[in-house]
Amino acid sequence: MQQVTNRLNRRHFIATGLSAATAIALPAPVLALTDAGARALVDRVVNDINKVIASGKSQSAMISDFERIFGRYADVNIIAQSTLGADSRRASSSQLRAFSTVFRGYIARKYGKRFREFVGGKIDVTGVRKVKSWHEVKSTVQLRGSAPFDVRFLVSDRSGKDLFFDMIIEGVSLRLSERTEIGAMLDRRNGNIDALITDLKTAG
Repeated sequence: MQQVTNRLNRRHFIATGLSAATAIALPAPVLALTDAGARALVDRVVNDINKVIASGKSQSAMISDFERIFGRYADVNIIAQSTLGADSRRASSSQLRAFSTVFRGYIARKYGKRFREFVGGKIDVTGVRKVKSWHEVKSTVQLRGSAPFDVRFLVSDRSGKDLFFDMIIEGVSLRLSERTEIGAMLDRRNGNIDALITDLKTAG
């Protein structure tokens, strides 16, 4: 997690996100999703984020907007379940639902706090390609006073509609970094999922 934090700080970038060894972490085979569909989804994500950047809103308002963007375009249930890893198999259905809800707010607070550093910058979608059972959409982040850097959205339709299930920032998966972070938080709570859910309500 420190590595990811350092990169985010260095590039002044936040975002709302691959383990081939974990079955729950991989999308099911994609049949309907196309390059055009994956790019259209990320175009909408980027457009909404760029609007927030240019809005001049307060930090709390930007965080609320980011949570709505994450909830609308990300496969939150899959991302949240993936961050729990093997512990998701012992969680009840109600715990998984509660965890997904608080996880969405946690991500919004954690990364949304840096939205103001985007002011004057923009995100551009530059390409798309199919990778195994999902699509990878490449974008470039350009901020004032900083060299452009690469962000890739991984998109699938596993949940019945096109959603992104990870973001790769300069080669670092946000979803995997959060799995490490959430795993450490759960260990500190002796594996108590309910305690983790309670604490995530205000974490970030």
